[in-house]
Amino acid sequence: MLCAQQGDQRAYEELLRLIAREARSFVGRRVAWADWTEDVVQEVLLTVHRTRHTYDPARPFAPWFYAIASSRLIDVLRSRKRVTTREVADEEALAAQPAPAGTERASDVSEALAQAVASLPRVQREVVSLLKYEDLSVREVAVRMQMTEGAVKAMAHRGYKVLRRTVGAAIAQYRSIG
Repeated sequence: MLCAQQGDQRAYEELLRLIAREARSFVGRRVAWADWTEDVVQEVLLTVHRTRHTYDPARPFAPWFYAIASSRLIDVLRSRKRVTTREVADEEALAAQPAPAGTERASDVSEALAQAVASLPRVQREVVSLLKYEDLSVREVAVRMQMTEGAVKAMAHRGYKVLRRTVGAAIAQYRSIG
């Protein structure tokens, strides 16, 4: 890692190969092989790449690396849990269900919400979209947007406030009709 920090490209490529293999092993020991194991490995590699400047060569590399690997695994597990609690695994059962009454009104509300999100200032729109549409955690959004977690929460709160105000009338109308 020290050589990689000093700009040695070959050392950095070798480091990435080694930690990719170790990350696969680390994830495999904790959750067995899953179709999303490579997603965790990629997240680990990206995080190491983004934060390599924070590694202190005076300290051991392994604890620094395993802290990253553990954090990324936990993030992916949480994200998968959020997604799977909202998904229906049985596509046939879902297809057999009748369409809910008032689907047209619901699509009107969805359209109003999409327009309201699109009208938010760029940073608020990105934060809200990453949190709600891409289902990222506050930490993941903070890293991606290069913001603090507190700033992400404040930006999201302000965005939600605007959306409640903007879309509130459409939702109230939908509820009164449905």
